Amino acid sequence: MNVNTNSLISITEANRNFSKVARLVDENGSAVILKNNIPRYLIVEFSQAEEEQLADNEAVAEISKRLIAKNREAYEVLVK
Repeated sequence: MNVNTNSLISITEANRNFSKVARLVDENGSAVILKNNIPRYLIVEFSQAEEEQLADNEAVAEISKRLIAKNREAYEVLVK
């Protein structure tokens, strides 16, 4: 994952000034909160989180289709 260095903020600063975190998310699409100078939390817009969830569901559907196609004979036997 690539992190925009402009979107980094310390946990102390995020605690003191959450509106700055929100502004970073608005400007950069995300904000990374550092704890002890290590990336610890990722803040994203709610709509982006929903898109990620949909992508995961689509991936599951694609995997399911592939497994069904690959094992069709076994499924047909089980149905009988």
